[in-house]
Amino acid sequence: MTAHVMHPMASPDGCPALVLNADFRPLSYYPLSLWSWQDAIKAVFMDRVNIVSEYDTVVHSPSFNMKLPSVVSLKTYIKPSRTPAFTRFNVFLRDRFACQYCGTRDELTFDHVVPRSKGGLTTWENVVAACSPCNLMKGDKMPTAVGMIPMQKPFAPSINDLHRNGKLFPPNYLHDSWLDYLYWDSELEP
Repeated sequence: MTAHVMHPMASPDGCPALVLNADFRPLSYYPLSLWSWQDAIKAVFMDRVNIVSEYDTVVHSPSFNMKLPSVVSLKTYIKPSRTPAFTRFNVFLRDRFACQYCGTRDELTFDHVVPRSKGGLTTWENVVAACSPCNLMKGDKMPTAVGMIPMQKPFAPSINDLHRNGKLFPPNYLHDSWLDYLYWDSELEP
């Protein structure tokens, strides 16, 4: 299908769909669960999702017109993982994208608190986000030997820990129709 935009405001490429689980919670907060307009339309036609909200942007083919979905919900509930994967990205997210030695957000890499050369393992409990300069300065030394103690003791985060941290880094673009479904479990201000 070739899409032609009938609304002058936006191109279809600027119209991703927020994907909600069947319980109307986002599949993930960070990265935010988004599908391209093509994937959203395909899921609609395959009867895998319900359209919850739409953009004003319309696409059409010779045989049909359709407003692009801005929010869709899965028809089948996907049980969220109970434990997050141990990945570089999730280590950075746990540590709020900040070097655990100096607090900078530039040139992030990761550091073994107890160096591998001294028996340190590559685990949640021994790896922290670190900027390149701090990582080089610490090298293969023990934290106490160089006075570089992580600001936060490394730990295995829960999915909720990562969701909570992910909310601190909202995407650059949030469509108005998404706001009712994002951060709905956040505390309300009095």
